[in-house]
Amino acid sequence: KQHLLLICSFITLLHFVYLVYVYFLSPTVCPHKEPGLQPWMPGHSEDHRVTIGYGRKVLLTTSATVHSIEILNGGKLVIADTKWPLLLRTKHILIGNKGELHIGSPDCPYKGNLTISLFGRYSFEKHCHLHSYFGRKYIGVGTGGTLEIHGQNKLSWTFLNKTLNPGQSNQNNYLYQRSWGNRGIIIHIIDPKTGEVLHDDRFDTYRSKNESRRLAKYVDGVEAGLILAMVVNDEGSNNLEDSAKKSISRLGSHHISSLGFRYALQYCFEMKHVSLWQLASSEARSSTAFQSSFGEHFTITTSSQWVQEAEWTDWFDRDDERGSGDWEKLSDLHQTYPDRLCSSPLDIQAETHDGIPSNQTGDVIYKNDKDYGFVCLNKDQTHGLCHNYRVRFLCGKLVRPQASISIDVLSNSSILELSDHPAGWGSGDRVVVASTDYSMHQAEEFTLLPCPTCKSNEVKVKGKAKFVHVGEEVDGVDMRAEVGLLSRNILLRGEMEPGCYGNEACKFFSFDTFGGHLKVERGFRAVHISGVELQHMGQQTMGHYPVHFHMNGDVDEKGGYDPPTSVSDLSIHHSFSRCVTIHSSNGLLVKDVVGYDTLGHCFFTEDGPEERNTFDHCLGLMVRAGTLLPSDRDSKMCRDITDGAYPGYVANPRQDCSATSTFWIANPNNNLINCAAAGSEETGFWFIFHHVPTGPSEGLYSPGHTEHTPMGQFTNNRAHSNYRAGMILDNGVKTTQANDRDKRPFLSLVGARYGPHQDADPFKPRVPALIHHFVAYKNQDHGAWLRGGDVWLDDCQFADNGIGLTLASGGTFPDDDGSHQQVKNSLFVGESENHGMLLPDNNVWGPGVESIIVPLNALDFPIRGMQIYDGPINVQNCTFRKYTAMDGRHTSAFGFRLNNSWQSCPNNNVTDITFDHVPITSRVFFGEPGPWFNKMQMDGDKTTIFHDIDGSVSEYPGAFLVKEDNWLLRHPDCIDVPDWKAAICSGHYAQIYVQTRNPANLNMLIVRDEYPDRPLALEGALGKRKHYQQFQPVITLAKGYTIHWDQAAPAEVTIWLINFNRNDWINVGLCYPQGTTFTIISDIHNRLTKQTRKTGVFMRTTQRDKINHSHLARGYYYWEEDTGLLFLKVKAHNDREQFSFCSVKGCERVKITAVIPKGSLPSNCLAQAYPRHAELPVVDVPMPRKMPNLHSPENFLEVKLESYNTRFFHIKEDFAFTEVNGRKLYQPEDGVQLTVIDGHGGKVIESKSFRNSILQGIPAQIDNYVSGLRDCSIVLMTSKGRMVTRGSWTKVLERLGAEKSIKLKDKLAFVGFKGSFKPDWVHMEVDTNRAKIHQVLPVPVVHKMKL
Repeated sequence: KQHLLLICSFITLLHFVYLVYVYFLSPTVCPHKEPGLQPWMPGHSEDHRVTIGYGRKVLLTTSATVHSIEILNGGKLVIADTKWPLLLRTKHILIGNKGELHIGSPDCPYKGNLTISLFGRYSFEKHCHLHSYFGRKYIGVGTGGTLEIHGQNKLSWTFLNKTLNPGQSNQNNYLYQRSWGNRGIIIHIIDPKTGEVLHDDRFDTYRSKNESRRLAKYVDGVEAGLILAMVVNDEGSNNLEDSAKKSISRLGSHHISSLGFRYALQYCFEMKHVSLWQLASSEARSSTAFQSSFGEHFTITTSSQWVQEAEWTDWFDRDDERGSGDWEKLSDLHQTYPDRLCSSPLDIQAETHDGIPSNQTGDVIYKNDKDYGFVCLNKDQTHGLCHNYRVRFLCGKLVRPQASISIDVLSNSSILELSDHPAGWGSGDRVVVASTDYSMHQAEEFTLLPCPTCKSNEVKVKGKAKFVHVGEEVDGVDMRAEVGLLSRNILLRGEMEPGCYGNEACKFFSFDTFGGHLKVERGFRAVHISGVELQHMGQQTMGHYPVHFHMNGDVDEKGGYDPPTSVSDLSIHHSFSRCVTIHSSNGLLVKDVVGYDTLGHCFFTEDGPEERNTFDHCLGLMVRAGTLLPSDRDSKMCRDITDGAYPGYVANPRQDCSATSTFWIANPNNNLINCAAAGSEETGFWFIFHHVPTGPSEGLYSPGHTEHTPMGQFTNNRAHSNYRAGMILDNGVKTTQANDRDKRPFLSLVGARYGPHQDADPFKPRVPALIHHFVAYKNQDHGAWLRGGDVWLDDCQFADNGIGLTLASGGTFPDDDGSHQQVKNSLFVGESENHGMLLPDNNVWGPGVESIIVPLNALDFPIRGMQIYDGPINVQNCTFRKYTAMDGRHTSAFGFRLNNSWQSCPNNNVTDITFDHVPITSRVFFGEPGPWFNKMQMDGDKTTIFHDIDGSVSEYPGAFLVKEDNWLLRHPDCIDVPDWKAAICSGHYAQIYVQTRNPANLNMLIVRDEYPDRPLALEGALGKRKHYQQFQPVITLAKGYTIHWDQAAPAEVTIWLINFNRNDWINVGLCYPQGTTFTIISDIHNRLTKQTRKTGVFMRTTQRDKINHSHLARGYYYWEEDTGLLFLKVKAHNDREQFSFCSVKGCERVKITAVIPKGSLPSNCLAQAYPRHAELPVVDVPMPRKMPNLHSPENFLEVKLESYNTRFFHIKEDFAFTEVNGRKLYQPEDGVQLTVIDGHGGKVIESKSFRNSILQGIPAQIDNYVSGLRDCSIVLMTSKGRMVTRGSWTKVLERLGAEKSIKLKDKLAFVGFKGSFKPDWVHMEVDTNRAKIHQVLPVPVVHKMKL
């Protein structure tokens, strides 16, 4: 037994050694060297049909042309790796059961040059036999087939690491420049073959004779044939000996012996051949052209000179405009600032303190002379007073020496500096450099040239760029252009006709679109494709794409494939239908694939069941519209192609079609890692939802499955130069055929909502969709539009998009479960230093105009960083950079969706926000009537709100920002922010959804009892043709409201409690016609089961106060028939689920069913309700204190002005005060009081009163006082007593910005401005009894730049 055990152990050891040898030591066997292969040379015949089967194994060793190749039944075709190029032309290659095609292997990549060219015409063959599954002009892998193609390993794509400018070569140009401290003779030795500096040295022949001898020895030792360039800096003759002069003279310099003290000398010559030299006393300069061994030209420029520079002084303001004018004489300034001003200036500049040049102020300037100074006289001005000016002068500096040697390469080539070593790239390869502007059409192709002098991360390309291609981080955003490799040593191409012919696509394309295609059938044995170039592939017919995995199921280990199926290192370009299509296939790895210039969605998942596929480091650019699906089509195609539509269909392209995307993801459970969408006619990444799987995939999952499927990994992706958006997470496709109720074609775009849950089960916990480090820039409309339940973004960057980011809620109320959307640790840039290019035509989408960013080709488009839509959202620890509103264009870091009919949630929270180069006036903008905003009459436009949790936006921690005219949310202590069209408020807020039926096409008026003269008119969110209507106001809790209608009241009203916590309540009075009877119940709606359960009834009471004693099972309503108001209290009885709209048990609601007398008039009870039910405004939540701003030069100045009278029985008393940042100044006497604030720093300068007798009798006093104020002065004015409302003194108000048409009353509160422009915050309130202004002012006051 021991002997047998020893033998077994020895055998086991031998087996282990054998395995080690096989797997680690045995040499790799390349496919073309496999034993038993038979050489195959089929020749050239387009009629030769080849079948390789029954165990036959052949090796193609020569170029060939055949009709077709079919490999099956154990047949095997291997392509020989030869030193000569091979061309295989065929109509198709079919790899059937147990058939194999091998070109290289993973361990032995194909090294030669192989082209497989698929030929055939569409129109001439349409009646001929075609394969029922694969069609025509294809490589097809059938059931049991094996396809292994492995080209050389090359870097697929990388980034520019240095910006490439138009016309600029980025060659290794050289500049050597020296001044003081580098005295003597400077020499450079240059290689004439390359223009490269081989050596340089400096010889201080002024200081030492040893240096002269070293110079002679150096020159004598220079090898023949090299270029020597020499310049003198400062002085080089003092100790220059004859031996050195002779050495230099032998090279051809005849004037070196004449070099004098501080003479400028330079020359450049090739050894044994003088090119050019110069000798002069002040400046010597020359340029000489040479030709390198590669045929390129370079110019060496040498210069030696004495130069004088100049610089501007500081600004001086010795005098101001008071008195005879503003005198800034040079002689006076010399006396005042003797050490800060030169005696003989070279130039002068003058401007106002607001930075307006003197020639743009409209003033008549008396003197503006560099030798005299600047003078503006008041008597010359039509308005009687000059502006206050400041001046500065240009002063010359001391003369200094400057010597330079530069080498400029002059050639029709460019150097691309890359972020990675371009492994495998070689001369003759083609690359594409992506656009870094709005237009994808600024992508450019180049051919690589030899470059022996290039660094390891550089390549030389033929030609020069036509556009700017950024190669750096700009304003903190990575905007480097992608550089993709197009050439591979294995080329799979379709042979094309010179123009379009014989099919429907010719209506839209002038070129042939019938390319080749590669398709893989279910049940294949193995497919791995790498290192291949695919050109002119794809067809404008269904199912024929460059690379197509069709109905394959699981293609990774889960499906029994080891190694897993993959396509990698592909260059797919100039193709006619997509790039890579994954159809009902799972687990495919798509890695390092470049897709360029194709029609229709590029990386495409088709029907919805595709899961677990990974797109890793893929690049797509120049993705144009195609005809196949509605989502592929542009506007013209959408209107012209009506196949599948119901008769009478009228296309709405922006809703039904127009969705061409680089990455079209029909199931969220796929991975996108390190991918770039660098230019599409519509969108970069689009996550779309099929409510049910379509086409051959029908029935593979239950309805709604994908809408609840958690998202796969989405990390480190980027999107730019897309017309619509960098990324969209929204919408579905129509999964039913067209009919008379919905005439749209099958697969048109429709609405869909995304709410991911564990295991795609809505009854299980929610799961966030995580988007990490997404970069989106230069997208015309949106950086990203993301709609869903839980969508979380972290460490993202948005720049130069029309709108940076919009997070939209699920929006399927009452069936959705609310939202928890957030963006954290991210950067938003409004207008970066990437200005793009000003182009001579408008064929591109977004030409830059000087330094202005222009999305959507509209100069006045309101750029927004974070667009707040419905919510709730959370914005935390984000930086907003370079958002600056202009006169004529609203730009803001935070903004709101334009023309919004939907809700706005009070739980939109922002915290820890940083602003960088964002004026305080441009932080937020709520909108105003005008271009883009229209009339601001839609419900969502009126109800906008968000919560500034830490005060990092408004400087008031815990405050809410609301629209300035929404009195459902305001209270007496709210502070207006005129520049934002907003108010800073405090309170407890929630929402009610008021649903109405019978009728549904009416308008609603809601009034808060505390502000009966400030009703809010709502049109409804759903349009007037729906069978019901929904109004969605945000309300202040614990307040009373009345609701009125523009028609007879609806027969059914349901009030939903949204974002109510337990015990939150409001009182509501609804207007009904007299004689109406009611049935009122409370119930709760469960979103998951979609069932509604009755929870209580409301009984009528004759005591109004009794409505406050309602409880869950029994409530009370009070019908006040004389006013027509039905009063009840709506109260939440359950805790609200975190991040949900409603409670843990469902949505609580009150349902009112009314029997309304026929012929009733519109139910508007305002006149009867008030003042009977009016209440005094009460501040329930105290306003937060303004926090000090220690880190920004800008801040808000809080001002409060009040002028009022009080009456106690028959005693009437007047009061007036001005309050600035908490410091209160009372007005002591009747008349007006002016408080003056420095607009630069916010400091109160003085407060001065003018009695009524002065205003009437000596109005010039107040006029002269205001005239004497400095420009950029904030002037606060209150009145006390019976004010003088007429007279010449009122002209002062106009000079401070008041409207001419305003009619004064006894009580006045006025915020004005003395300056050359009128800020948005200038405001006046007048009243008989009380005038009040409470607002913030931005300090310093800055004039908006005009658009």
